[in-house]
Amino acid sequence: MEVLECQRGQFSFARNVHYLNCAYMGPLSLAVQQAGIAGVMRKADPSRINAADFYDESNEARSLFARLINVDDRTRIAIIPSVSYGIAIAARNLSCSSGQNIVVTGEQFPSNVYAWRKLAAQRRAQLRTVSPLSVRQRGEAWNEALIDAIDERTAIVAIPHVHWTDGTRFDLARIARRARSFGAALVIDATQSLGALPLDVSEIQPDALICAGYKWLLGPYSLGFAYFGKRFDKGEPLEDNWIARENSQDFRGLIDYREEYQPGALRYDVGERSNFALMPMAVAALRQILAWRPERIQGYCAQLFDGPIEELRSLGFNVERNEWRGSHLFGVRMPPSINLAALHDDLTRANVSIALRGSALRIAPNVYNDETDVEALMSCLRISAETSAAHP
Repeated sequence: MEVLECQRGQFSFARNVHYLNCAYMGPLSLAVQQAGIAGVMRKADPSRINAADFYDESNEARSLFARLINVDDRTRIAIIPSVSYGIAIAARNLSCSSGQNIVVTGEQFPSNVYAWRKLAAQRRAQLRTVSPLSVRQRGEAWNEALIDAIDERTAIVAIPHVHWTDGTRFDLARIARRARSFGAALVIDATQSLGALPLDVSEIQPDALICAGYKWLLGPYSLGFAYFGKRFDKGEPLEDNWIARENSQDFRGLIDYREEYQPGALRYDVGERSNFALMPMAVAALRQILAWRPERIQGYCAQLFDGPIEELRSLGFNVERNEWRGSHLFGVRMPPSINLAALHDDLTRANVSIALRGSALRIAPNVYNDETDVEALMSCLRISAETSAAHP
């Protein structure tokens, strides 16, 4: 595989900023910024916007996202404003009845929990939450517990690809086979992986895959994408907007109201999906991700941190084994003697941007990071480890 070089020059970071927090929010590349500015200027003179503009950019974005997840049919892709919107569509249209269960992971991001809690209460089903069995090295056992939780009473499995707090990876292929063996629907939140970690829908065959665009897709806020499989072909959307109806391209004929929808998942598109600033930004971001390729991005992050992670382990920090975490997103857990408040202050003073999520210091590099960013982080962690050893 061709090695990806550092892409810092494609972004706007100052040299003294060490942004290792893409899991919080992905930055906009220069190309995406320019696309957004051009979109705003186009809206400044609406005479330049024609009927085709409501469709062409949206269709291009669908096609690019479909390529990213290895789906041949772009009509399987819906344009959504958020993960919670996509999950709400899934919850509205999936079957679940009294006595069945919905399987989720512990500490899952709220957008992929609240809709399932509501559905379980409405249908008198059980929300089966599978929590990690340990804080340290929890990936393998957590995956096994998740597999065991899926049984003949499972109606829906709703999980992430990579856990948002510490990067724990879930074996989607194996979980998908288990779900299918019991006829359960599989819904994946790919927000914390897609764009930086390969994901093949044709291999995994989920029923739905939801992804926000503002993290690892490096796109704008308030615009995301969802894949919906055949279970959703006759489903009910959250909205009754005009553009999702058949023949909506004929503006003159919009008063000839249609009950039929556009094909596939287009019925689930959010209203006003043709955002003339955000959509060009999403298109530019997806083009860039496809050019860099997720497997190369993952390889770049691994190359950047494999050595430092071994050093962290030698200093007493805990990091999950490589096979059960992402290289683009991983948690570092502290020895008990570490003063987290003092460490956070040290990182802030050094302009190192990372996040505390759950019990983990969450590190999330991307292609704009380099050895200078890693060293700024490692320097703070070394000092913290030395201080704790001197004052146990």
